Amino acid sequence: MIAATGTDESSLHYRGWRVVLACFLMAFFMFGFGLYGQGVYLAELQRIHGWPGTLVSAASTFSFLLTSVLVIFTDDLLVRIGLRTLILSGLIALGASTALLGLMQAPWQLYLAYTLMSVGWTGMGTVVIATVLNSWFERRRGLALSLAFNGATCGGIILVPVLLALSGSIGFRSAMLATTIAMVVLVLPVVVVFTGWPADAALNSAEGSPRSGGPARHSRKELLANASFWTMVLPIAIALLAQMGFIIHQVTFLEPLIGRASAGLAVTIMAAMAVVGRLSLGMFVDRLDPRLACAVSMISQAAALLVLLQSRSPTVLLMCSGVYGFSIGNMITFPPLIIQREIGGTAFAAAMGLGTSISGIVSAFGPGIVGLVRSAGSDYSMAFALCVVLDVVAAGIVLWRPGRGAKLAAS
Repeated sequence: MIAATGTDESSLHYRGWRVVLACFLMAFFMFGFGLYGQGVYLAELQRIHGWPGTLVSAASTFSFLLTSVLVIFTDDLLVRIGLRTLILSGLIALGASTALLGLMQAPWQLYLAYTLMSVGWTGMGTVVIATVLNSWFERRRGLALSLAFNGATCGGIILVPVLLALSGSIGFRSAMLATTIAMVVLVLPVVVVFTGWPADAALNSAEGSPRSGGPARHSRKELLANASFWTMVLPIAIALLAQMGFIIHQVTFLEPLIGRASAGLAVTIMAAMAVVGRLSLGMFVDRLDPRLACAVSMISQAAALLVLLQSRSPTVLLMCSGVYGFSIGNMITFPPLIIQREIGGTAFAAAMGLGTSISGIVSAFGPGIVGLVRSAGSDYSMAFALCVVLDVVAAGIVLWRPGRGAKLAAS
């Protein structure tokens, strides 16, 4: 049970929806700057400083891997410094990172900036957003997560074009400083005013939940020995590996078939459908079995890739990109729903942190694996066929339900 149980979560007056707004803004800027914006940094830093693409790309890889390590300790940080302090620390780190990207003069500063960005991910990323929303919602948890995580996709759709436009008009340095100031002005007051744990301390103390002042701490060894944890983490990691591989290579695959402009349109359609998919699923996912819904999403992506490999029709290829995109965003919505149902709220932050770390490390190899398989063949047929197989395998694993034992108890 959570404190939200006795309240009307459907009411717009429920404070949890203000927390959703704060999480949406956090996701908007964290994913906009920390993920989608990295393509802009790659191009601009090469143009301004003449640095090789391998240097900037290596720094990006370093940042993603460091982030995957740091998120493991999210539950410890929530206990030691508290939710609001952790988020504000992440905001300060992300702001320092983006400002430094605009001001830097030496390659070592690039690694400092990306290290700060990893700290930002720890304070404002997926684990913190899922943990705080899990504490505010029960009946409308899926919708709350879907709305908040849509901020991530909107960050790519809106922030990246803004960065490109500003870089062209006022320069990269001024563009980064201006958007950094905008982030602080928008996010800081919302975080200070709206974020926090629900106030029902009586129920929380009984469960050891985050609402009693911080999440209960759990042995990661205990989590790693939990079968439900692995049958959630492994398929998500495998599906994300295939997903990252396809997304990074999508334009390269489509451009010879339908042209550069249409390939760009396919990416836009995919991103837009990711928003639609999150919103659509969020409306009724709380009434579904999250494992079954997750498997259906994985199979839909496999089917979209199969049709995409067989067709040369521009219309069909664009439709396949849309179908594939419909499930992209939901891959980070399903894990918190499965964790809450099968592992329990008291171990939520620890399980999310560890699971996100494993998924992040595994999926980071997706673009490289697809590229290697592509280089071994004459086209992308083998590479994307591998992605199809990975999606099908992931769907099979996520449907495997270990014995339903007791949820993890606080340690």
